[in-house]
Amino acid sequence: MPQLLKLTLGLLVWIPASLCRVTTVEEHAVLEGRSVTVPCHYEPQYGSYVKYWCQGRMREFCTSLARTDTPLSVDLAKQKVSIYDDPVQLVFTVTMTDLKEGDTGWYWCGVEVGSMWSADDATSTYINVIHGMSVVNSRVSGEEGSSVTVECLYSERYRESEKKWCRSGDWSSCLLTDSEGSYDDTSVAISDDRTGAFTVTLKKLQKRDAGWYWCATGQQQMAVHVLVTPPASTTAAALSVTSPPTPSQSVAYLPPPKHIRKESWDTHRHIFESAVVCVSLMLLVGMAILTRKMWKQHKKEHRQAEELKEYSGETANLQNGAVIFLNRDSQNVQMF
Repeated sequence: MPQLLKLTLGLLVWIPASLCRVTTVEEHAVLEGRSVTVPCHYEPQYGSYVKYWCQGRMREFCTSLARTDTPLSVDLAKQKVSIYDDPVQLVFTVTMTDLKEGDTGWYWCGVEVGSMWSADDATSTYINVIHGMSVVNSRVSGEEGSSVTVECLYSERYRESEKKWCRSGDWSSCLLTDSEGSYDDTSVAISDDRTGAFTVTLKKLQKRDAGWYWCATGQQQMAVHVLVTPPASTTAAALSVTSPPTPSQSVAYLPPPKHIRKESWDTHRHIFESAVVCVSLMLLVGMAILTRKMWKQHKKEHRQAEELKEYSGETANLQNGAVIFLNRDSQNVQMF
């Protein structure tokens, strides 16, 4: 029973930790050779606490990679992992550079609580380092006569491969980079920086340039859609000759929806947290009182059992004495 009481009271120290939490994105997909920055958000209570970043499936056994109480390296370019805390915004960010496929795995954003009664507050995220291609924007648009640029990203293993820009469905239309990683003509320019990205610029856009294209390298390709819009002057002229709407065609004005203010949410959140603490304390006190009553009842029953045992022993002795007395009488009678 005392163990139950200790367990009940021990739960009290975990209530604040349940209200303080660290959050981040659940998963990140990153091209091999590139960088990723992970934001880790925390509650105001943790503003002055030490933050850390570690790798491993289980937080208790993860390997520390960066801490806010460790001095930054002088040469940031050679530092693979860096951490920065912004107490004003209540977020600390972790940046990992030059990622390899071997860096794929589970990582933890953590706040070091530093108490024997409370566990560190931490949350996990999964970083998946892949090889292949991606694009910054899969849909781009530009006016007739202007230019538009598409940025295509690739993983490290395709650094020396030739890059292509093709019309979707027509591989004979592909434009290829040369040994210097570039291509240029009157309508298209391709430039490869050999660091994980190449750009394609479509010049002097025409209506026929609209449609689907491919960024490609090796066996990888990514689709991009190009939209060509009329010049702004043409659009303005078309609008100027449009007759104004009649009263029956007028559009009703709808005010924009009101946003929930952060201050309002914070106020309600603190009220909710206070209510949770109060209810939890009431439950724990109730459990402690109930445990104490059960312990007293147990002691009372144990005492009654002991008294009953003693009483039973005395009764047995009296019965034995009566038997001996009767035997004496019987002997006396025989002797008489």
